[in-house]
Amino acid sequence: MLLVLHGICCMNAVDTNILIYVNDPRNPAKQAIAASLVSSLTDGGLVWQVACDYLAASRKLESLGYDRVQAYQYVRDLQQVWYTVLLTWAVIDRSEDLMSCFSLSHWDSMVVAACLEANVETLYTKDFGYSDIDGLKLSILSEVPKPAAA
Repeated sequence: MLLVLHGICCMNAVDTNILIYVNDPRNPAKQAIAASLVSSLTDGGLVWQVACDYLAASRKLESLGYDRVQAYQYVRDLQQVWYTVLLTWAVIDRSEDLMSCFSLSHWDSMVVAACLEANVETLYTKDFGYSDIDGLKLSILSEVPKPAAA
């Protein structure tokens, strides 16, 4: 699915670490929570940057038997059920403001800015140190609730 950034989009998105946890068997409890979350998101958005970062970060799972082919297929599977949140120049501008106001890293601010531009309501993540950024709710993995039924 393709998304026009300025239209009403999706209610939820996930950060790279959540996708990594789904495929990382080293912490079965965290893996189960992340897998349950991802499989239950019916109105999700896959941020382009998150997809790219996931493909790069998943290489650390190769020694655990999770290879590049599986990682690319996983992203393709998510593309079939979630909207794609593409980055625009407005995301870069908003990202700069977020870095100044919230002391986020460049990459974290880009993900948050993309979510804000796409009208995402909740970003599931490991931890940004905030529970809300400009109206975007940040849900930390250890506190991840089940998404509300549509």
